[in-house]
Amino acid sequence: MAMVSTIFEVLGYVGLVWGAVVLVVQGIGSYKIFRYYSSVPAQPVSPSLPKDEVPHVTIIRPAKGLEPGLYECLASVFHQSYPKDKLTIYFCVSSKEDAAYPVILKLLDDHTDFDAKVFVEAEDPYLHGDSGHADNLGPNPKIRNLSRAYREAKGDIIWPLDCNVWVARDVAGRMVDKLCGYRPDGQRAKPFKFVHQLPLVVDTVSSMSSLNSEGQTLLSGSSITGGSDAESNVYVSSSLHSRSWAHGGGRLEEMFMATTHAKFYGAINTVGIAPCIVGKSNMFRKSHLDQVTDPARNPILTGKAAALPKGLDYFSMFMCEDHVIGDLLWRSDLPGYANHGLVWGDLAIQPMAGMSIPAYVSRRVRWLRARKWTVLSATLVEHGVESLVCCFYLSFSLTSVPWFHETLGIPQTWRALWFCWVTGVVLWMLVDRAVFKKLHAGQSMYLDEHTPSFARGAGRGGAEKRPFGEWILAWLGREVLALPIWTWAVFLGTSVNWRGKRFRVRSDMMVVAVDDPPEDESTEALLQNGRGSIDNGVSTTTRGKVD
Repeated sequence: MAMVSTIFEVLGYVGLVWGAVVLVVQGIGSYKIFRYYSSVPAQPVSPSLPKDEVPHVTIIRPAKGLEPGLYECLASVFHQSYPKDKLTIYFCVSSKEDAAYPVILKLLDDHTDFDAKVFVEAEDPYLHGDSGHADNLGPNPKIRNLSRAYREAKGDIIWPLDCNVWVARDVAGRMVDKLCGYRPDGQRAKPFKFVHQLPLVVDTVSSMSSLNSEGQTLLSGSSITGGSDAESNVYVSSSLHSRSWAHGGGRLEEMFMATTHAKFYGAINTVGIAPCIVGKSNMFRKSHLDQVTDPARNPILTGKAAALPKGLDYFSMFMCEDHVIGDLLWRSDLPGYANHGLVWGDLAIQPMAGMSIPAYVSRRVRWLRARKWTVLSATLVEHGVESLVCCFYLSFSLTSVPWFHETLGIPQTWRALWFCWVTGVVLWMLVDRAVFKKLHAGQSMYLDEHTPSFARGAGRGGAEKRPFGEWILAWLGREVLALPIWTWAVFLGTSVNWRGKRFRVRSDMMVVAVDDPPEDESTEALLQNGRGSIDNGVSTTTRGKVD
C-alpha cells in the first residue's frame, strides 16, 4: 500500500510540473493575443523607403481546386500597399484542367498592370518533355507545383502564400519590415531568417438558415478543404444532426485554430525555444535557402540530405515542407540573423465552407502524421496540452501531492479529483472563449473596399457571431475528439491523404507516394537526377519560360 501511495505521489508531482508548464505557456500566448490583436498595427516602413531601397518581393501562390473565397484570397496580393513595381506575383497550378486555373486567368486579366503570371506544373520542362524527368523532384505535390516559380523568382525575398488565405493590405510591408529589420524610428533591428503570420480559420457556412446565401462559397471536388460540387451552393440542412455532421468540421477547425493552436503558436514564437510555423504565409530569402541546402556551404547536411537538390526543390521529399524549411533555416548558421519572427497583429485568414466532421478528422490526422517524425517529442506529448487531459493531470496532482491536502485541505479522493477536473475544464473553456472572441472580432484588421466579409471580423460587420450555446458545442466537440485523433494519428498508421494522393511518412521524415515505384528506387532516382541537374535550384538544361 505504501508503494502505491509513493507511486501516486511521484505521478502527482510529474503532473503538477507538466500542468504548470502548460498553464504558463497558455498564459503567455493569451497575453500576446490580447496585446497585439486588439488594434490595427502601425503602418509599415519598407513601402515608403526611397525607391532604390525597397526590397523586391516575389509572391508565390500554389492553387488547387476552387477553395472557399478563392478569387478574394488570391486577389488580396494585388491590393497590397507595397509598391507594385517591387512585387512579382506567380500563381502555380498542376495543370490547366485544375478548377482554379480559370480563376487565376481572370485575376490576371483584372490586374494587367502587375508583374504577374501563372506557371503550369504539367508544362514545366524540368519535370516533363525530352529534357526533363518526373523524378527530378520528390513526391511532395506542393513543392512540385512551386518549383518553377521559385527557380524564376525575381529578387531575393520569397513570399510563399497558400491560395486559401487572405491577407490585409499592409501585410507585405510589415513582413518585409520584420524580415529586414526596418523600424519606424529609422533605426535597424536585427533581421530575421524567416517570418510568418498567425493563421485563423473562419467558417463561412451560416448556421442561421437552411441555405447559406451570404458569402456563399463554391467548391469543387478537388478542393483540399472539403466541399460540394462546384456548380451548386453549400446546402445547410435544417436537421441539427445532419448540419453538424456535414458542416461541423469547419466549426471544429475554426475552434482549434482560434484557441489551442493560437495560444501555443503565440507562446512558442514568443519564447523562441524551437521553430513553430504553419505554411500559410511565410517569407524568407532565396539566397539563404540556396545556401542552407548546399552541402558545400552548410556542414549540417549529411547522408541523404547532402545528396538532395538545392533550393526549394530540396524539400520535395518531405511532407511537412513548411516546418522542414523553417527548421533547416533555424538550425543553419547565418551570422547576423535571428531565427524566426512572428508578425504580430496580422492574420492569415482562411475562409472555410462545407467541411464535414470526417474531413476535419482526416485533416488533423494528416497534420499529426506529417509532423510525427519531424518533431517527434512534441507530437508525443501533444495530447497532454489539451484541456481534458491536462486538467486531469493537474487534478490528479492536487489530490495526490500531500502538500495540497495538508495545507489547503484538498481531500485525496476520486470525488475531489473529478470536482477539480470539472472546475479546471470550465476555467479553461472561459479563457478559450475570450481568446476566440478576441481573434474573431477583427480588431487588428485594416478594413477597406477590398476586405471581404469573412475577413472583417464578427464585431465589424463580417462573419456571424457565435452564440455561446453554439460555440460551446463546437468547443466540446473539438476537445472530446482531440485525444482519439491524436491516438489514431500517432500510433495507428503512417499514411496520409493529401491533395488527392496517398503518401507514407517515413521515420527519416521523407515521404513515399503510395503505389509509386518502390521507395528505394524512387528515392535513388531523385538523388541521381536531382544532383548534377540543378544549380542553386535552377535547371542547367532548361531555362525557358512557359506562361
